[in-house]
Order: sequence, then structure tokens, then C-alpha cells
Amino acid sequence: MADATRAGIQALTERLDEVERYLHIDDRREEVRRLELESARPDFWNDADAASATMTRLTRAREDVAGIEQARAKLEDASAALDLADEMGEEELLDEAAQLMGELEADLSELELSSWFTDELDHGDAIVTVTPGQGGLEAQDWCAMLFRMYQAYCARRGWKVTVNDAPAGEAIGLDRAMFTVAGHNAYGMLRGEQGVHRLVRISPTDAKKRRQTTFAGVEVLPVLPDDIEVDINPDDLRIDVFHSHGHGGQGVNTTDSAVRITHLPTGIVVTCQNERSQLQNKAFAMNVLRSKLYEMELERRAAEMDELRGPKHDIAWGNQIRSYVLYPYQMVKDLRTGVETGNTDSVLTGGDLDQFVVGYHRWMVGGAE
Repeated sequence: MADATRAGIQALTERLDEVERYLHIDDRREEVRRLELESARPDFWNDADAASATMTRLTRAREDVAGIEQARAKLEDASAALDLADEMGEEELLDEAAQLMGELEADLSELELSSWFTDELDHGDAIVTVTPGQGGLEAQDWCAMLFRMYQAYCARRGWKVTVNDAPAGEAIGLDRAMFTVAGHNAYGMLRGEQGVHRLVRISPTDAKKRRQTTFAGVEVLPVLPDDIEVDINPDDLRIDVFHSHGHGGQGVNTTDSAVRITHLPTGIVVTCQNERSQLQNKAFAMNVLRSKLYEMELERRAAEMDELRGPKHDIAWGNQIRSYVLYPYQMVKDLRTGVETGNTDSVLTGGDLDQFVVGYHRWMVGGAE
């Protein structure tokens, strides 16, 4: 709980003022007004795709405005409670002010985070893939642990998770896990999770109970909106169908519903098998391929710019980003930001990732300044 002091109120006021500037809140209010007028036109839904995109922008603008207005109201209530506590000397009012200030601190962290998302794709959904590294059963078990961790984190955030591909490992764990996360700012929040995750523990698969180190890779892609075009030549694709063996139920497991698409020029392979329909699996696999090719093109352009600028020492995707140590001590530490906790169970089982997610984006913003 925050300390209820006048200095604390002033600090929160300054943070809120800064967030309003970041979000250009007056412009957002004007955007709400303009989009509301547009959505009220009689012919608005004649173009369903365009109308849906407009409603998405309207919802996001409303959320930004509502978040600021609620924070302002909470700040005023906390300030009033503190004034009354000073006048009347009642401890209960001081506790109320402290509680409101604590809630406001959390609200401001969320608003600050949202203000850092400058790319339109940040506000949309994400496709997450967890792939075990070398290590056989141990790596497959680690893949399943990370999958459960992200499921728990998404549940905490109120995001919807759709499992697209999660075939079981040889004896334990998962051979891989691909899932779609739908929710406000899902891609923006999760994109910092991309990279290599390292686990250190006493292996449950080792009869001699030796300490093992294993790795898993996490890939995070944006779900591309329909208005982003990615040219894919059908002649460049090899499409295979096969028996599904995921968790989709009897109807999935007894039909050739699983789809594997190989993009021959790049070697990218996308598999989906958790939908009942082969057509649904193919449609999802094509969406993932679009996202992968889109990201590949962005990386190619960035590499060209880096070559012109000269050597760059930023940490790149694919490098080890976080260590999860369960033996001989317990600690989860992000190697980029230095954020760490000894409560490994809250992270791996409870999905308590906000400290790492927020820390990453605060670190990125600080590095850009």
C-alpha cells in the first residue's frame, strides 16, 4: 500500500500529466467523437470489414479516454481523503487515501505501458510459439511448463487463448506449442517474451537426480489485420494433410484434418491441427505464414538500415533473455533488464509475468531516450 502523503499525491499527479501527454488524450477524445459520428451513418455497415476496423479503433480510443478519466477521479478522491484525514485526524481516512493511491499507481503503470505502444499492431492479437531446444524429454517438459505459464498469464490478463498446435512429446511435455492470444495490447505486451528461455533444475527424468540446464525458444508474431497485404505465390507452397494427434477431441484425432504448409523459398513450415476442420486449420496456418513472412520482411529492412548505420549492440531476438533457476536456489531473472524474483512458483505456476513484461518495456523506452 502506498504512503498517503502530499508528496505522494504530487508525484502521482505528475505521472498522470505525463501519461496524458504521451496518449495525446485531447486528440483521443476528438477521435472518439469523430468515430462515433462515422459509426452512426446509415450506410456504415455496408462495408463490414471497414466498419469492424472502425469499431476496433473506436473501442481503443474510448478505453484510453476512460482510463485517464478514471485515474483523474481516483486521484481527486485520494487527495480529498488525505485532506480530510489531515483535518479530522482519522486513521481510517488516511488508510483510504493510501489504498486509493496504491490502486492509482497500478492504474498508471497500465496507462504508461499502453502509451509506449506506438505501432498499430501492438494493440492487436498475438501468435505465440514455444519450441523446445536440445535436450529431449527435459526440453519438451520445459516447453510444456512455459506453455502453462503463458496460459496462466493470459488468464490473469483476461485474454482469450486458442490452442492451435500442441502435439505431445515422446513421454512427457510437448513437442511444441502454438497458440493465439486475443486481447487488448496482447501483441505489444507479449513481444518482449520472444527469445531463448533457460531452465536450471534437478531433472525429473534423471534417475541420478543431477542438475540439468535446458532451453526453449519463444516466438511472438502479430495477428495481421486484413488490410496488410503479404504476397504469397501459391506455387511456392507445399501443403500436406495428415492425421491429427493433438488435444482436439475424437473428431480431430480420427480424420486427416491437420495441415502442414511449407513455404519453399524460405523453408518456413507452419502446422495447425487443433481445429476440427481441415479448412480451418489451413486458414489459420496461412495466417501464421503471412505473419512470419511479414516479420521476415521487417527484419530484412531493419538489417539493411543497420548495415548503413554501422554495428549495433542491442540485444537481438533469439538470444537468451531470461533464466529460471529452481536449484540450488530459486530465482527468475531477466538478463536484459535485471528484473528478478525469488518467487518462482508465482511466475511458472501463477503466470505472474507483469513485473518482467513491464520491466522490459520500461527498459526499451529508457534505451530509446
